[in-house]
Amino acid sequence: MLNNMTDCEEGEGGPNSQGDGNLKESSPFINSSAASDVEKSQQYDGKNMALFEEEMDTSPMVSSLLSSLANYSNLPTGSKEHEEAENNEEGARPSKKPVKAPQLGTLMGVYLPCIQNIFGVILFLRMTWMVGVGGVFGSFIIVFMCCSTTMLTAISMSAIATNGVVPAGGSYYMISRSLGPEFGGAVGICFYLGTTFAGAMYILGCIEILLIYIVPQAAIFKIEGLEGPEAEVALLNNMRVYGTIVLSFMSLVVFVGVKYVNKLALVFLACVILSILAVYAGVIKTAIDPPVFPVCLLGNRTLLSKSYDICAKVIEIDNDTVTTKLWRSFCDSDSFNATCDEYFTNNNVTEIQGIPGVTSGILAENLFGNYLEKGMFLEKRGLVSEADPDTPTTNSNRYVLADITSFFTLLVGIYFPSVTGIMAGSNRSGDLRDAQKSIPIGTIAAITTTSTVYISCVVLFGACIEGVVLRDKFGEGVNGNLVIGTLAWPSPWVIVFGSFFSTCGAGLQSLTGAPRLLQAISRDGIIPFLRVFGHGKDNGEPTWALLLTASICEIGIIIASLDAVAPILSMFFLMCYMFVNLACALQTLLRTPNWRPRFKFYHWALSFLGMSLCLSLMFICSWYYAIVAMGIATCIYKYIEFCGAEKEWGDGIRGISLSAARFALMRLEEGPPHTKNWRPQILVLVSVDAEQNVEQPRLLSLTNQLKAGKGLTIVGTSVQGTFLDNYTEAQRADQSLRKLMETEKVKGFSQVVISSNLRDGTSHLIQVGGLGGLKHNTVMVSWPRNWKQPEYHQQFRNFIEVVRETTVASLALLVPKNISSYPSNGERFTEGHIDVWWIVHDGGMLMLLPFLLRQHKVWRKCKMRIFTVAQMDDNSIQMKKDLLTFLYHLRIDAAVEVVEMHEGDISAYTYEKTLVMEQRSQILKQMHLTKNEMEREIQSITDSSRGSIRRKNPSGLRSQHSAEEGASVAERPEEEVQLIHSKNASTPTSPTSPTSPAAPAGGATTWMDNKGADKGRNLTAANLEAGKDLFNMKPEWEHLNQSDVRRMHTAMRLNEVIMKKSKEAKLVLLNMPGPPKNRVGNENYMEFLEVLTEGLNRVLLVRGGGREVITIYS
Repeated sequence: MLNNMTDCEEGEGGPNSQGDGNLKESSPFINSSAASDVEKSQQYDGKNMALFEEEMDTSPMVSSLLSSLANYSNLPTGSKEHEEAENNEEGARPSKKPVKAPQLGTLMGVYLPCIQNIFGVILFLRMTWMVGVGGVFGSFIIVFMCCSTTMLTAISMSAIATNGVVPAGGSYYMISRSLGPEFGGAVGICFYLGTTFAGAMYILGCIEILLIYIVPQAAIFKIEGLEGPEAEVALLNNMRVYGTIVLSFMSLVVFVGVKYVNKLALVFLACVILSILAVYAGVIKTAIDPPVFPVCLLGNRTLLSKSYDICAKVIEIDNDTVTTKLWRSFCDSDSFNATCDEYFTNNNVTEIQGIPGVTSGILAENLFGNYLEKGMFLEKRGLVSEADPDTPTTNSNRYVLADITSFFTLLVGIYFPSVTGIMAGSNRSGDLRDAQKSIPIGTIAAITTTSTVYISCVVLFGACIEGVVLRDKFGEGVNGNLVIGTLAWPSPWVIVFGSFFSTCGAGLQSLTGAPRLLQAISRDGIIPFLRVFGHGKDNGEPTWALLLTASICEIGIIIASLDAVAPILSMFFLMCYMFVNLACALQTLLRTPNWRPRFKFYHWALSFLGMSLCLSLMFICSWYYAIVAMGIATCIYKYIEFCGAEKEWGDGIRGISLSAARFALMRLEEGPPHTKNWRPQILVLVSVDAEQNVEQPRLLSLTNQLKAGKGLTIVGTSVQGTFLDNYTEAQRADQSLRKLMETEKVKGFSQVVISSNLRDGTSHLIQVGGLGGLKHNTVMVSWPRNWKQPEYHQQFRNFIEVVRETTVASLALLVPKNISSYPSNGERFTEGHIDVWWIVHDGGMLMLLPFLLRQHKVWRKCKMRIFTVAQMDDNSIQMKKDLLTFLYHLRIDAAVEVVEMHEGDISAYTYEKTLVMEQRSQILKQMHLTKNEMEREIQSITDSSRGSIRRKNPSGLRSQHSAEEGASVAERPEEEVQLIHSKNASTPTSPTSPTSPAAPAGGATTWMDNKGADKGRNLTAANLEAGKDLFNMKPEWEHLNQSDVRRMHTAMRLNEVIMKKSKEAKLVLLNMPGPPKNRVGNENYMEFLEVLTEGLNRVLLVRGGGREVITIYS
């Protein structure tokens, strides 16, 4: 909002716009970067604002802010604008129409609209029936529950509505801005469907009044002469035909112009109020002079008024006894000896007063319920009748029968729509003079008034009207009169016509409000497939939304039964009210800083009670309707979550997420996870180029395949520089990481660190990544490519430092080699193997990682093989059995092979390889020498190597094999040193001085061509004498570090075995040796790893974190 006001100031501020009377205040909002400092100082001279000159370009002055707030008007996007737009269409539109401030007060703006929406068709058509069936006591419980629910909801709604400005949109706006777009969209659709079905219910009520009480002869499908199901079907068909006609007419009226609906609103409200006043007047009259509404009973059964003319079997006319119409209804002739119905013969006919009056004491008889099965007779309590239960019932069409099976929960579902409509005031918040004052007072006053009317009606109906008349839903026993109309004064027609017009008005209001609610949801853009319904006519009329509303409303019309439609809309309204209460409770409990409602009479416990009541009433009304409604809301919620637009409305669900996250993090702090719950929480270290693009995107592909969206993933990188100078680059790098994570479908977080050098930045990421107990336990970093080239020396040093730091921090380490050859997420391996070379125990990481990889569709069809190495004194057969047992208990399916590695002499090739490695290490140590010194040192090493190569072999080594061996060994140092020299590497001080001990081996591609390598591997210890004379052939070998020689020997032997067994494997996992304890042997360590992994396509080097990560226990 602040930005909007700033824009407004920029656009409207002119030379004459004044703030505090000194200078124009619009100027600070204009980007005046071209202005000189002198001009700027003159501009703010006299304002005492020189200290804040730099902020003036982005932040408005307080006086300007307050001026914008004072001019802010919040007109609703509702019917008022549509009406004004229609009026403007008739003539030339003015260029800019002055906005008139809203003037509606509490009475006209909130109270009366709520009264009109709450009082409805149920009061006039079903209230008396509910009292008769459920009893005064049961009906009182129903009314009290429903009214309490709406009162608690109104309290919650008042708190939300007074917590800032609420534009037109009512409950949808409040819920969506309080609970987020997912809940808001789901509940908004439910509220829309409820309003739409309410329109159908009002239309059905209107048709019921028209066809049953006003003009029954207008029925297209004649009911006269039909019985039971046939009569019911005919009535429903009439409702469908006339309902469709009325719906079409009302939709046309709404389409033509909503202003006609608004103009008739007061007329409809007057009809409702006059009808209720007529009822109260009738009650008072019954105490003085009860009206004459006789009801005829046969035994204790209520007779249809159309089946008799006089309530008697026979009458005397001129001293002559004659039979009546009633006799002819139950007998086969007029004569006294006719065969009559057995029940008619055994029981007398009595006439009782339908409305005995408020002072008659009938209340005691109506106190408790009398629930009926469909087709049962309406019987008066206290009257004795003689009926043979074994005799089948005949002439049932002469009695008043129950049309549906009634029970308590059905009454709740039918009655609840009569208490809806409490949102009418909040929907009109834009028209109110003081919405934050009017909405709570008007809504709560309206609910109090309507609740008082409903409760008093329950008691008064039970005290004034006979029970059989109350249970007579359609007034068939009182000459087809509306039952509540029989109580009204001065005439039943007051209620009939009043209820008819009020239902028509309520239907029009529903058809007016529902499309606008759908239009508001569509324009929010949170539900993509509804966007088409956001369009309409030029004046904003929601044409497409109206068409959809009419179509859905027609579904209710086709159902045709008011009693069946009422529970449907009860579900949707109850769900809406439930989430209003939830929104208030969450905001109160979370204590968000923006939660400052002016309405103070709320409490989270009241909101939770209201929410619980709503949920209970949903399942009380109809458990299957409740499940369907909740299923619809859940589907919409998930649809918005996955496909909807991203909206940030500062909602309470975000607050819940933060609170839940904090709680979970605090729980994680209690201790490390159990081995059963351990999974790799990966910190992926990537590097970015000069354009801040990720250089190793396949690292994230491998991460996705390894994680499958579970656990924690942090993708981190470091930017070299200072925070002040390089913040923009860091932001670009972060966006690049996020984009790549989205592309590779990696669910996690990105983190960019700015540091003076990349080494420290990487160290910071390893140290501070994660939060609390949610920290990474595994680091993934790519193998440094081209590490032997001088310009990449710092890169491999950084890599080794990462290895050291993960070791010190007890973090697992994953190093994929040749990462560019790893499969993308779209590739699929249809066959192949994942080979695990289990050399040392690392806590089970080597077992767990292939299992996790095979969960992903890329690796799913690869089979797992486990190789382990047996030494001379190991029992390889027993090792294989033990390993198979171990895998069985781990529930891992893999083939097992034990590879035997016998002790062998160290070959000349191994010595030569070690020599070249150490000579190169010496070169790389001398980084402090000048360029000329480096060249001289390199040349001296080269000359020395060439001299040793040209030395003659001793006479004892004359065999052809030895000659080949000598040739092979002689070639390597010359080629290697020449390679070093050509790349202008650093120089050593002593070419033959031994290096410090290096750590165990592991690595990737080698320096030498395959031909030379093959010749070197052909060297064996078969010729012992040749082995004894190796030192005579190369005196430099005597000074080699024997520890390095053994490590090189191990790396070469392991590489030979791995190449033999796993050359065709899709992926090879093997233990990664530990780093050297000091930094002198860094280059040797890299060389060991190169030799270890030479010739393998995809290698994943793995170091455990020092704890068990897999267990055999459940």
